Amino acid sequence: MKRLIFLLIAIAAAVQGTAAGLFEKPKNPPNIIFILADDLGYGDLGCYGQKRIKTPNLDKLAAEGMRFTQCYAGTTVCAPSRSCLMTGQHSGHTRIRGNNAYPLLAEDVTVAEVLKGAGYKTGLIGKWGLGLQGTTGTPNKHGFDEFAGFLSQTHAHQYYPTSVWRSGEAFREFSKDEVMWPLNGNTNDQKKVYVHDLFTRGATNFVTVNRRFPFFLYLAYTAPHANNELGRATGNGMEVPSDAPYSNEDWPQPEKNKAAMITRMDRDIGRLMEYLKAFKLDTNTVVFFASDNGAHSEGGVKAAFHNSAGPLRGIKRDLYEGGIRVPMIVRWPGTIQAGAVSDFPWAFWDFLPTAAEISGATNVPKNIDGISIFPTLLGKKQKPHEFFYWEFHEKGSKQAVRMGDWKAVRLAINKPIELYNVKTDLGETNNVAAVHPEIVAKIEEYLKTARTPSEKWPLALPPRPGEKVPAESPAEVN
Repeated sequence: MKRLIFLLIAIAAAVQGTAAGLFEKPKNPPNIIFILADDLGYGDLGCYGQKRIKTPNLDKLAAEGMRFTQCYAGTTVCAPSRSCLMTGQHSGHTRIRGNNAYPLLAEDVTVAEVLKGAGYKTGLIGKWGLGLQGTTGTPNKHGFDEFAGFLSQTHAHQYYPTSVWRSGEAFREFSKDEVMWPLNGNTNDQKKVYVHDLFTRGATNFVTVNRRFPFFLYLAYTAPHANNELGRATGNGMEVPSDAPYSNEDWPQPEKNKAAMITRMDRDIGRLMEYLKAFKLDTNTVVFFASDNGAHSEGGVKAAFHNSAGPLRGIKRDLYEGGIRVPMIVRWPGTIQAGAVSDFPWAFWDFLPTAAEISGATNVPKNIDGISIFPTLLGKKQKPHEFFYWEFHEKGSKQAVRMGDWKAVRLAINKPIELYNVKTDLGETNNVAAVHPEIVAKIEEYLKTARTPSEKWPLALPPRPGEKVPAESPAEVN
């Protein structure tokens, strides 16, 4: 009888293990690093066709991992794109859908909270943009053990700030919330501390301190975003300590600076990779690299100068491919095939379930739009999304949908749908809506249920002349 009971228990355990499938917790969970550039275009890296800007470390990352040709940002500007990345929801469902200063709420679960629940040490270095100090949306309220950087998008325009925000164990005695951390080297108009250097040091310190634990590091650089305020004042908002190695190029100064910013960021990513190797974490760390949206034409630069959008139409603030299709590299030696190139389409909201499957986390929120692309990382086939959805709110609302190879763009709610086949017409030059009414009708039917209605983010006509942003939602400049 006892033998029968033990047998039944063993069978039950085996069935339970089979049901858990790939979500069983690994014996040695890999570290996860997500590096996010700011306003880096699809064509700004050598491995994506860039001919002038040097990015040897990111090109090496692609050669040692998997390069995706059809990865999409959350949307075409900063805050909502990052909200999609953190919450696993697309921009019709995630809390933050525009660049006004609305925070995440307590019930919004982030990937950091999911990984923290799986035993990971969690850190954010760089730009947050999902909740100002004193709100429900700060990093330490959403799963990050350590944070150093910018809460506000506007504050993040500064490359020589006089202070950044900090939270973590070392600051608990001062405050349970974020505290201002002064950078004395930048007071009185001095420029001694370039904030990206600080972020890189913070990232390597985080790895050093947490190397004996599984960790999640979200390294959100601000390059090559423009310092818009400086750009308006001087004509050059591309702020960098040196324009090397492009000093002798016959380019406008802002274009030299932009290239130097990207190459400097590439150098710093190389340093982080060296730390992983030095601590023998290299083969047990999954590194993701992407940009939050397409290339910009701000701060004195033009996206076309360096062909930053590559073969794509549009830039930042557009819902054409150039505004939302971004470089994405994933490296995991020994697990992801080196030099692989994937055309599997996926988006930022897929990162949360992917990270959960990599880590073995089981506390994944039910209300997400993402799917795990872990099988694709392993070189296996998987079922793709039926639909992708984006919306963008700035002086009205725009929408975009991808269904298979079909891409629909609606420039305002009172505008007709434009339709493109992005497989045969990557540059979105030939609007075929008139000859495919059945496809347009299917997409219009999907749009009826694609989003959650929101008083804060209505799909509305452009504001009337003189209409102001509500006082409770201060506008952030992105």
